[in-house]
Amino acid sequence: MLVSATEMLKKAREGKYAVGQFNINNLEWTKAILLTAQECNSPVILGVSEGAGKYMTGFTTVAAMVAAMDKSLGITVPVALHLDHGSYEGCYKCIKAGFTSIMFDGSHFPIEENIAKTTELVNVAHQLGLSIEAEVGSIGGEEDGVVGMGECADPNECKMIADLGVDFLAAGIGNIHGKYPENWAGLSFETLAAVNEKVGEMPLVLHGGTGIPDDMIKKAISLGVAKINVNTECQLSFQEATRKYIEEGKDQQGKGFDPRKLLNPGFEAIKAKVKEKMELFGSVDKA
Repeated sequence: MLVSATEMLKKAREGKYAVGQFNINNLEWTKAILLTAQECNSPVILGVSEGAGKYMTGFTTVAAMVAAMDKSLGITVPVALHLDHGSYEGCYKCIKAGFTSIMFDGSHFPIEENIAKTTELVNVAHQLGLSIEAEVGSIGGEEDGVVGMGECADPNECKMIADLGVDFLAAGIGNIHGKYPENWAGLSFETLAAVNEKVGEMPLVLHGGTGIPDDMIKKAISLGVAKINVNTECQLSFQEATRKYIEEGKDQQGKGFDPRKLLNPGFEAIKAKVKEKMELFGSVDKA
């Protein structure tokens, strides 16, 4: 059931659990995540980066695939189709394509420009019933050409953006996209607590969910995080399962080379990883 992410994240914030955003890259990933959400009776957010959207031939293709799959699989749990780290132009493309939620990442702009563009996009999104996420501070690593050093957000700037009417807010707290280095200092819970105090009941978003220890995840949820993004961990699980299948020579047995068989171990690995994360985040049976 395709919906905006607003209500599911309000409920998560109030219920002290988090909804997972799992990024999709193709049909297998989308199907695996939707089926797992249904089996776990969990709300879910399908994230689409601008790079992944381009890879799948455009946001219109992505929206059509997700809508058709949602209907064909008989999915009844709440599902949001969300633009991840969207540019100003990308947000409008996703609005036109039929996404139910967008993220405008203006964190690399001066705060005045971030506020101006976010204000405009909040008005447009809400007129159409879409939810919108904004970002303050940067997430470490690289996402579609935007490089962040993992700077912690200014709580006062977070309040300024939250007051514009966004539905949920990503605040940099030392989190990183991709694998975390061995010398990673960990999440800044001091920053998160300060942001949480400033923004009130606003659901907060934790990007870079891969590799964060479980105890840090749970503490972040207790401090207002209601949405956690996972992508790299699914990629690694898919890669490892596919590699094992090929190295064991199963692609050489019978019609093991058939893409439906070749991609199935990775498909099952994603399902297992998504279920593991939903259990950790506490969203099972919260649909």
